Amino acid sequence: MANLGPGSNDPQEFINFVSKETAKLLEAFSANGADDIFSQFTKSWTELATRSLQDPTLWMRAIADYQTAQFNLWRNLLTGNSANPVVEPAKGDRRFQAEEWSTNPIYDYIKQSYLLSSKMLSEMASHANLEPGEQTKLNFYTQQYIDAMSPTNFAALNPEVLQQALYTKGQSLLDGMKNLLADFEKGRISMTDESAFTIGENIATTEGSVIFQNEVIQVLHYKPEGEQVYTRPTLIIPPSINKFYILDLQPSNSFVKYCLEQGQNTFLISWRNPTSEQSNLSWDDLVSDGILEAVNVVKAVSGSDKINTVSWCVGGTLTATALAVMAKRKDTSIASATFLTTLTDFTDPGDLCVFIDEYQVKQLEQKVNSTGFLNGRELATSFNMLRSNDLIWSYVVNNYLKGQNPAPFDILYWNSDSTNLPAAMYTFYINKMYLENKLVEPDALEICGEKINLGDIKIPCYFLSTIEDHIAPWKATFKATETFGSEIEFVLGASGHVAGVINPASKNRRNYWVKGEQGKGADHWFETSERVEGSWWPNWAEWVRRRAGKKVAAPAALGNKEYSPIEAAPGSYVKVRID
Repeated sequence: MANLGPGSNDPQEFINFVSKETAKLLEAFSANGADDIFSQFTKSWTELATRSLQDPTLWMRAIADYQTAQFNLWRNLLTGNSANPVVEPAKGDRRFQAEEWSTNPIYDYIKQSYLLSSKMLSEMASHANLEPGEQTKLNFYTQQYIDAMSPTNFAALNPEVLQQALYTKGQSLLDGMKNLLADFEKGRISMTDESAFTIGENIATTEGSVIFQNEVIQVLHYKPEGEQVYTRPTLIIPPSINKFYILDLQPSNSFVKYCLEQGQNTFLISWRNPTSEQSNLSWDDLVSDGILEAVNVVKAVSGSDKINTVSWCVGGTLTATALAVMAKRKDTSIASATFLTTLTDFTDPGDLCVFIDEYQVKQLEQKVNSTGFLNGRELATSFNMLRSNDLIWSYVVNNYLKGQNPAPFDILYWNSDSTNLPAAMYTFYINKMYLENKLVEPDALEICGEKINLGDIKIPCYFLSTIEDHIAPWKATFKATETFGSEIEFVLGASGHVAGVINPASKNRRNYWVKGEQGKGADHWFETSERVEGSWWPNWAEWVRRRAGKKVAAPAALGNKEYSPIEAAPGSYVKVRID
């Protein structure tokens, strides 16, 4: 981007340049197995940017501002004035932390020229005045291009890479090539030292047993921590789109272990990682053979006629549909439901909206129907693109250009352990929820033979959302307070979709908001809410304690005669990888 000089006045020439350079980038990504995710990149930028030429004055103004800034930048370079930079990296941008980016005039010029070009591109995109959906897509793909073309991503322009190569006499470049070839073979970028973790040995180690399994799930029963448990057990329903052990990483940050410490008789669903043989598994199957089956197992083992559930993300959406089915059937087995960062109204699907339109969905549907499942790698690539500097390019620089190996990190190990989605379930989910938003329409969906209505859900619910969530925006999840027919305790946590949920009470970090006034929209709720320091976990534990019944002796053994232990936790389903 630093080559976009004062002569680049022709907007169409500029578009052609972007398209050509983007195509080169796509080639590299295609080699890593991400061609389907990125296939719309060039087409979207070209089509949308071309339409914005209806008012060329916006382009000319942006280019004129860019030329003026470039002139000032050249003047600073020639006069040795580095004390007053024309432009500086945004707060939190860690790409230019090396000293050379500020002290070396050449690198300082490259950095600032890139930032100026980035600003020009962003302004051109943001003033395109397209339809909201197309405008969001244009902004997103423009940012993807900007991030990809950072000088830090190119060996010849990155002083840290060059220094590393000189210091190691070229060994870092050879090591980087080995890392690149290894990742090509895996089909994804390594984010952590995967050899450092083994599921069941140093990750997902909470003691328990698998007491039930079918084609869809395994049900885990965990060993109580104390001599007593509450009569109403807790069933944890993780997202089927990820592995469950994000909730049981290490003893210090395990939500599962925290539940046990609170005296909860704790059970958990482990979803099967489907292959083409499970292509016909539908949303109904995940509700009936997954959630409803697990509820019956937990009731039978615990001896309680009612249970409490905790569900996360897609697991929460599945649980909402299950609750609506149970309401139609007058089934009161679930006494309370907790939803963690869960969408039930898909009017605003967050940053994922850039991947969701009829054309892109139909293209992906064809592939999914032919393979029998949506490959988890493609899902992971989509999510990683939402934070490309942190989750793509930083590892490109570290692993391939510097030849370094990523450090062990449990959350990133989990993030790399992707899960497939069965074709039937995926096509229903993406069409009926994201494209058509049918879940919030009373009787618009038929699940397990019942026309469902979220307004029929009358049990107490606890909704935890996070203020920086880009997958399930908190103002979108807040809409459940308007569509459910029950009393909802809405809590807003700090941070994002994962870090905001996995916020152990023992570390006493971050904060959360509670007690806002409902009925007047999300903004009003926030304005009237109270900020509380620390983790939201104790707040939830107290809420669920009031609905957990009395204390009784903890079970002496896991499972019962009907549902006896099959294998030790974490079970075999969670260990199936798609590598």
